[in-house]
Amino acid sequence: MHISRIDLNLFVVLDTIYAEGNITRAAKALSLTQPAVSHALARLRELLGDPLFIRQGSSMLPTPMTRSLIGPVRQALQTLEVSVKHGNQFDPASSRRSFNLGLTGVLEARLLPPLMQLLQAQAPMVAINSVRVERRQLASELAAGTLDIAVDVLLQRPAEIHSTPLSRDALVVIARQDHPALQNGLDLETYLAQSHILVSSRRTGPGIEDVELARMGRQRQIGLRCQHYHAACHVVSASDLLTTMPEHYAQIANLNLPNRIYPLPLPTPTLDVYLYWHENAELDPANRWLRAVLGQLFPEQNRLATARSPRKTK
Repeated sequence: MHISRIDLNLFVVLDTIYAEGNITRAAKALSLTQPAVSHALARLRELLGDPLFIRQGSSMLPTPMTRSLIGPVRQALQTLEVSVKHGNQFDPASSRRSFNLGLTGVLEARLLPPLMQLLQAQAPMVAINSVRVERRQLASELAAGTLDIAVDVLLQRPAEIHSTPLSRDALVVIARQDHPALQNGLDLETYLAQSHILVSSRRTGPGIEDVELARMGRQRQIGLRCQHYHAACHVVSASDLLTTMPEHYAQIANLNLPNRIYPLPLPTPTLDVYLYWHENAELDPANRWLRAVLGQLFPEQNRLATARSPRKTK
């Protein structure tokens, strides 16, 4: 017999009759009529193929099957009660929850250090799995629950994927400190006269800055196309090539390199970063908590990228 055929309420009746030892007292404890309790017991007897209780005077004595069932039944009912009672609660200080967080490499370096520092203080047993997700699969992974939250730039998404802005970044230019062509600063003409590194995970296609230059009828020379900003910044420190990258990550990637950061001398859209989650997780306390924590990592004063003068990173 499959468990799906049994009404779980019948096990509540079984447990109560066992505890009270009497149909009348069991009915009173359950706030049911005596016939209702007797009917429930009859159904369970039929389903399990056992009398379950033998009447002796006014008492109901459990059969061997009932005595073997009562321990597991009580444990299961208690587990279910606790799960229902605490299903809408989340205590980060004691939780051992593991979250799958969709991040790109750039956002890993920016987000994970402060996130883990915060979790160490507030939720020491919570674990984070940072995973790279193809953007075309982001919605399906959030829907399937294999991904709890994703952090990425503004993306087209179906209605069931919710989002909220997290931070705003700007593009900046990286050059070595003693670059001979930049002694008087970096304007558009100087920028276009240099050879550049384009960082992209794609084999072909322009960068954001190339799209903007094309709108202006201009073009820059690409001397190197590579996959990671970290590598690009090291190439910059050893050559006259320039690379263009998000400002906040530029501060991290060039921290120990003899490079300078310059404002990008052409107008480009800001790089807005968003949190994404599925509507099924909208009211989930754990998911809501993690979204709030991620929001704390980007205080308001750091959300708007600002142009600065060229500065050393070492």
